[in-house]
Amino acid sequence: MRPAIAAITTVTGLGGLAATGFGLVRTPDDPAAPRRATLTRWSRTLRGSTPAAGRSRRRVAAAAAVGLVVWLVTGWLLAVALLPAAVWGLPVLLQTSAAKSDIVRLEAMSDWAQNLATVLGVGVGIEQAIGGSLVSAPEPIRPEVGRLVARLQARWDTETALRAFADDLDDATGDLLAAALVLGARRRGDQLSSVLDGLAAAVRDDVRVRRTVDAEQSRGRTTARLVTVISAGGLGLMLLTPYADPYRAGPGQLLLVGLLTCYVGCLVWMRRITATPRQLRILVPEGVR
Repeated sequence: MRPAIAAITTVTGLGGLAATGFGLVRTPDDPAAPRRATLTRWSRTLRGSTPAAGRSRRRVAAAAAVGLVVWLVTGWLLAVALLPAAVWGLPVLLQTSAAKSDIVRLEAMSDWAQNLATVLGVGVGIEQAIGGSLVSAPEPIRPEVGRLVARLQARWDTETALRAFADDLDDATGDLLAAALVLGARRRGDQLSSVLDGLAAAVRDDVRVRRTVDAEQSRGRTTARLVTVISAGGLGLMLLTPYADPYRAGPGQLLLVGLLTCYVGCLVWMRRITATPRQLRILVPEGVR
């Protein structure tokens, strides 16, 4: 019962300190203000700025409550901090790579460039070809193409609109595509169609290579997820047995924290070595280089 009494005393003390802090903060007395402003603020905090952030915060809050219950039942004080940290950190470390979304965007750029090359090949101007491409623009880059078309319809200079389009894409391949269009807008020749055709083919080759690399890297991430789940389950079961008694004391808990920190460090290292490096852009302002 001693751990339970200590936990109840700690929670009560923290609640008293929090209530004292709220009481010392001066707020204007507004009779029209709702009486449940504090609950509203807590509700907004849990909801988060986005639905995903709200779900993440609610999961962390639930894990903190579970950790408190584990402390009351088993006496493991580390559960109060480790469970919320695991719920927040492990999905970040073990999530799938962002390379898949990058590959999808690259494929969309390749398809859009191929469509432009086909339209330009029949003698249509650059501005008209871009305006007509919005209907068939791939979904991953449709918002960026829509803004480009809107700028051209608003009588923006073609080169300025294309540079803004490159900034919207924020990608090295997008810079190559925008640079080809900028040169075509300057020269107004008949070679832009073949240039875009070759660029689309090069991007498709890049997409094939990236898909192969991502498939190889995903095997390591899948293995890490399985090992983490099995290790977490084994550790949770071990903590409920007498074999975990050496870790209940202060030095034992510090040793356990050290071992878990080393494991998390391995996960961070694995995520870094499997991350695809971002290519540098070429169409950026001089002060940003």
